[in-house]
Amino acid sequence: MSALGIVAGVTQPMLLLAGSPLLVGVLDKVRARLEGRVGAGIWQPYRDLRKLFGKESVDPGGTGEVFRAAPLLLLATTVVVAVVAPFVAAESAVGPAADLFAVVALLTLGAVALVLGGLDTGSAFGALGAGRRLTILALAEPTLLVAILAVAARAGSTNLGSIVSATLDDPVRVVSPGSLLAAAALLVAVVAETGRRPVADPTTLEESTMVHGATVLDYAGPDLAIVRLASAMRLAVLLGLLANLFAPWGIATTLGAGAVLVGVLAFVVKVAVLGVLVAVAEVFVARLRLVRVPGLLAGSFVLALLAVSASYFLA
Repeated sequence: MSALGIVAGVTQPMLLLAGSPLLVGVLDKVRARLEGRVGAGIWQPYRDLRKLFGKESVDPGGTGEVFRAAPLLLLATTVVVAVVAPFVAAESAVGPAADLFAVVALLTLGAVALVLGGLDTGSAFGALGAGRRLTILALAEPTLLVAILAVAARAGSTNLGSIVSATLDDPVRVVSPGSLLAAAALLVAVVAETGRRPVADPTTLEESTMVHGATVLDYAGPDLAIVRLASAMRLAVLLGLLANLFAPWGIATTLGAGAVLVGVLAFVVKVAVLGVLVAVAEVFVARLRLVRVPGLLAGSFVLALLAVSASYFLA
């Protein structure tokens, strides 16, 4: 555990907790403008969270501890990933926990907890959303794992900090066939994980298209606020992983106020740019029918497998 890792372990979760709602606000604003609407302000997610945290917590009848614990577990796993992953600095506060398999397992645990919370309500919408969410999860998580593994093969380590450092030492690897295929596969997995188009539509409440929203439909008050905050953080975390694994420039490698500040600014800019690109793509890409989503995710998994093969044989 280095001093730089400790600084990053404190800075990164604070940055994501404070800034992830703004990322959602910017995405919603960009999408609204491109659709010809005024849209809510970029600070609207903060107002929504403040309003929800001020309300009374209400649980549906018949729910148990699983329903109440799911939002906290989703937030806790996301915060742990924010602490250990290389976002602002290449070193981690807890080195072993920054392993690829540990990070993907934490993200999966949070998603599964929310699915179980939706099932615990016993409602038709909860079961509907849980089934769809598990289908997407079963295809997106392996793609996420294998895509990053393709980059790890070139670095010779599954530690995310080591992968970032190896890319900094050899920038040419970013444009290699394996890296490009892995980036494409990882992008599809991130879109699926966060419930964006074309996999899902985060703004709809229609039964025929609801995926992520159906599992949280019965949450209210502070519980719903925690779910929304954790979901915003997961979006920022996944976009941050995509940015730093393939374009880690600006990340802090030495301890110093200037280096850490540059790392923070670089992370914010890269995540914002990727987020805006996702929002722009959502306007011009139609949502897929649910029966076609597994085909898209299966195709991304094939890209990830090709990326692993290219990393080994074209190294």
